[in-house]
Amino acid sequence: MSSTTSSAPRSRSPFARGRKADEGPRAKFSQLLPFLFEHKKVLAVVVALSILGAAASLAQPLLVSQVITVVEAGRPLDMLVWALVALVVVSGVISGFQHYLLQRTGTSVVLSARRQLVYRMLRLPISQFDTRRTGDLVSRVGSDTTLLYAVITQGLVDAIGGSLVFFGAIVAMLIIDPVLLGLTVLVIAVSVVTVVLISSRVRTASRQQQEKVGDLAAAVERSISAIRTVRAANATERETATVEKDAQGAWEAGVKVAKISALVVPIAGIALQVSLLVVLGVGGFRVASGAITIASLVSFILFLFMMIMPLGQAFGALNSVNQALGALGRIQEIIDLPVEGQDDREIAALAAPGSASPDAPAVEFVDVHFAYDEVRKAGDSGLQDAPEDEVSTGVLHGVSFTAPRGKRTAIVGPSGAGKSTILALIERFYDPTAGAVRFGGVDVRQLSRTELRSQIGYVEQDAPVLAGSIRQNLLLASPDATDEDCIAVLHAVNLGEVLSRSPEGLDAAVGEDGVMLSGGERQRLAIARALLAAPPVLLLDESTSSLDGLNEQMLRGAIDAVAENRSLIVIAHRLSTVVDSDQIVVVDHGRVVGVGTHSELVVSTPLYRDLAKHQLLV
Repeated sequence: MSSTTSSAPRSRSPFARGRKADEGPRAKFSQLLPFLFEHKKVLAVVVALSILGAAASLAQPLLVSQVITVVEAGRPLDMLVWALVALVVVSGVISGFQHYLLQRTGTSVVLSARRQLVYRMLRLPISQFDTRRTGDLVSRVGSDTTLLYAVITQGLVDAIGGSLVFFGAIVAMLIIDPVLLGLTVLVIAVSVVTVVLISSRVRTASRQQQEKVGDLAAAVERSISAIRTVRAANATERETATVEKDAQGAWEAGVKVAKISALVVPIAGIALQVSLLVVLGVGGFRVASGAITIASLVSFILFLFMMIMPLGQAFGALNSVNQALGALGRIQEIIDLPVEGQDDREIAALAAPGSASPDAPAVEFVDVHFAYDEVRKAGDSGLQDAPEDEVSTGVLHGVSFTAPRGKRTAIVGPSGAGKSTILALIERFYDPTAGAVRFGGVDVRQLSRTELRSQIGYVEQDAPVLAGSIRQNLLLASPDATDEDCIAVLHAVNLGEVLSRSPEGLDAAVGEDGVMLSGGERQRLAIARALLAAPPVLLLDESTSSLDGLNEQMLRGAIDAVAENRSLIVIAHRLSTVVDSDQIVVVDHGRVVGVGTHSELVVSTPLYRDLAKHQLLV
């Protein structure tokens, strides 16, 4: 961000420190630990249960050996059988309770990750939403976070208790017969080295799979959100083919993960089978030679099974952790992005000093420059849909004008002139790359965004209606408004009839993106939402473009009523909306080419005269 005295829009915008476009998201195991440490008390209980379970499991082969020895000697078993049964029951109870805690903790880890993601996403700079696809962001909250569940439930914590069983079994096997142990360890060492070599490929393949799933989600979101346009254009088959192509890509990436995982999964089984064959062959020979007893061989085989089982758990844990780290890289990529306003203190220090004054204009632009290529230089991958000439030359060039307090200011100009960008800068969706935007005499960069936006009502072009009820849409900016206030503002914008369509009244659903309402009704509902908040300043971006003449006239009356003693800045394309304005600002190619009343501009500004003549105030 440059200072306000800069004359050229060449400084860095502060929004983001994005990654390079050619870098894939990566995560380290250390980045997974904070999610686990949030549940350290429960995990400590799980670890304690694992230790108890390991002790109960290791005691079983020893009791079996004692039972065989007693039977061979012809002595009564006494309490040995009951002790063995008790150990089996205790192991089962511990395993069941541990399983419940792990499932619960895994779900909690996913919830924590989703909370962090949603918190960060809803606070990202607007430039990030200009760059990223909605479906991909949704995929990160959904499918990517789900993979963290597998880390807890598929072996990571289990492997802790399993490691105790593993090393306990090795010690017991060493005591029983070091020779058999040496042969067993040799087989297992080969399997471990193989798994380690393969597992590094799992993380890369899993990350690629999640990216393909994100592409699929984005493609589905794109098609569904425009389903009426797709149907009307007879493009259903083409859109289906596009989505199927992304689905095929996700499938191919999933198959790649499956192939790599398929190499890992059977290794533990193969190691067990080979080890068992070796132990039976060599062990039988050693029993025949008198080196060990049958009881010792049976105990050794039981310990062998106990050693291989946690080894399989460790292999599974390694596989699931690598898959989770691939997804965590995509999660962490969003969490690491700066939120909107994170650099406001630094930005405020660069802004021109000022103080609020009751006599100051509502809004003032002072030599404002803005270019989307500055967003790219700040680290974003860029505004992919921005026209190339805007990217290279900028959108606003030295814009200066004043919107008087308590007056109506209209902004007009050809399409692409920079009108909507002016409103975006007032709302601080972006900050200027040079110059200053002042609100009440104070540079907006010295105001908190919350404080600034609480004083502004904004109805954007093609203002969205949120899925939910009429009431929920109205209360978005005015959560404390009463039902009477809501009904009154609906009647003010000629929307009273929507209340009679359903017995639910204000609680009637509007459908996804307001599909249950007409285009004009959606726009009037968005305007009603802004009017209900009754802020000191109203920004209306072509707010009557979808209305017929009658509804436009009624809406203008509602706006006139609520606009008393308030400041309005209106982007308009209809002459009827413009002529009554106290001031009209004419913008062309990012520059102010005229300021005045309708009668003054018709004489002084050829562009305005031409637009007014042809009713092309778009």
